[in-house]
Amino acid sequence: MTDSKKALLYGLATVSIWSTVASAFKIALRDLAPLQLLLCACFFSILALAAILLAQGKLNEITRMGRRETVRCALLGALNPFIYYTILFKAYDLLPAQEAQPINYTWAVTLSLLSVPLLGQKLAPKDLGAILLSYLGVVVISTHGDLLAMRFSSLPGVGLALGSTVIWALYWIFNTRSKANPMAGLLLSFLTGFPLILAATLLFSELPPLTAGPLLASAYVGLFEMGITFALWLTAMKYAARPDGGGTARVANLIFLSPFLSLVFIHFLVGETIHPATVAGLAFIIAGNALMQYKPRKRA
Repeated sequence: MTDSKKALLYGLATVSIWSTVASAFKIALRDLAPLQLLLCACFFSILALAAILLAQGKLNEITRMGRRETVRCALLGALNPFIYYTILFKAYDLLPAQEAQPINYTWAVTLSLLSVPLLGQKLAPKDLGAILLSYLGVVVISTHGDLLAMRFSSLPGVGLALGSTVIWALYWIFNTRSKANPMAGLLLSFLTGFPLILAATLLFSELPPLTAGPLLASAYVGLFEMGITFALWLTAMKYAARPDGGGTARVANLIFLSPFLSLVFIHFLVGETIHPATVAGLAFIIAGNALMQYKPRKRA
């Protein structure tokens, strides 16, 4: 199998799994509070990341990090998984999955906005148009297409979903200068984030029930949202970057399939009737993301 086909295969596998996690969130939240879900999912993700690094013979990468990288990864654990998933799961608890998932997808636009003050980047006119297009999609989804009435199914839920994009964007901006092994750095962040999650659960919730249903649902979230898919995506990008891999852009564009596939799973697994405004708003968000990434070719 060529590197190009391997990159495509790993990329499609990642996108397919990512497309199921919004449904998994809602199913798990039927039996678990957001903090309970996060506690269990983080535990399973730590097991998955450690197992992957052990299989790769790179588990010792954690102890080989320099002091600066160790501190950076440890501090990032407060953002991801603790703050980010606490906010995201609460948003999913308040909103239908078909609303929370597309709104969370605007994190790429948020990243561009935050890159201006934090990284000194500049926004071109097309970037401003892309931002307006994406947030128009958010309003369409949140109001079910009734833009004049501006009636939201849950305004706090929309605010939390948008807030999660800020935390996720900050995580990646602060992570840009890290020289640590990506998998090892993520594992260290989860190891340091786990005690914070446990403390918050004990203070504001209670320990999750150790029954089969909640444990299986949270295990799925931990293994596939926070663990295995990260390794699959890195592998896809590694093969794509090789001379005959076809380029990383081709694989990266597969991510645009995920939110639409996610709506299919939400309909059949969660039982939500997909509102036409959700599809229309998601189209605006995807168009905004695509416009943000578009770079016209320079003439010779």
